[in-house]
Amino acid sequence: MNNQQAFEEIKKTNDIGQEYWSARELHIALEYIKWDKFVNVINKAKKACENSGLEIADHFPHVEKMVELGSGSKRDIGDIHLSRYACYLIVLNADPSKEVVALGQTYFTVQTRKQEIQEEQYEKLQSEDERRLFLRKEMAEHNKQLADAAKNAGVIQAWEYAIFQNHGYMGLYNGLKAKDIHAKKGLKKSQGILDHMGSTELAANLFRATQAEDKLRRENIKGKEKANKAHYEVGEKVRQTIKELGGTMPEELPSEKSIKKIETAKKKALKDKIEPNKK
Repeated sequence: MNNQQAFEEIKKTNDIGQEYWSARELHIALEYIKWDKFVNVINKAKKACENSGLEIADHFPHVEKMVELGSGSKRDIGDIHLSRYACYLIVLNADPSKEVVALGQTYFTVQTRKQEIQEEQYEKLQSEDERRLFLRKEMAEHNKQLADAAKNAGVIQAWEYAIFQNHGYMGLYNGLKAKDIHAKKGLKKSQGILDHMGSTELAANLFRATQAEDKLRRENIKGKEKANKAHYEVGEKVRQTIKELGGTMPEELPSEKSIKKIETAKKKALKDKIEPNKK
């Protein structure tokens, strides 16, 4: 495993879907022997965060971390749940002589910028059709990554992957499989589920796919049954989050016109703009 992959392996996700890194784990990944020295780096990063006009508490929240002592009792040594931006500031302020720090700078710089670009692109989208096109493209890309993670876990055959995908749907859609969702949405067998989702439903499924991939890789899950169970649990967790936020359950959201028609219309409009119809 290379060091950049090591940063990905220790990434975690909290109950509301926010990713974070444990400062206790990051200090080991960055090859700091003494915690106190790493705390000095964290404090510099906090200052940089404050100077950027951002809230330190949003990026460096302190949490409990209980460790068992030799006597059998436990003691809170404390930890910090670092956002990606916090990690980025930390590696910028870490010991530059360490090769792993340079790798960390590359990883967190690229990942932070990638997230910024995605957010900027999405914020510029004006219509529901544009948001659907953006999210559908993201969904297609992350489904490829999910398929790769599932394959590494032992989901090899096409029929095995169909079962794996159904477990994710069942978790998110309260037990409904792909064919059940087709029926619930009034879709024909030839119509793809994802192609008829609105932006809200696509976003929920994108979150399911990214978090399932992350869980499979992070926990190094092996075996079809374990992979299916993990996908179901992720879908179920996304559903619970939607419920807690007061959102509409995905199976109750209406089906939309085919996204393929939107793509065709967009391509035609672009073509007409570049090459006006000749009379």
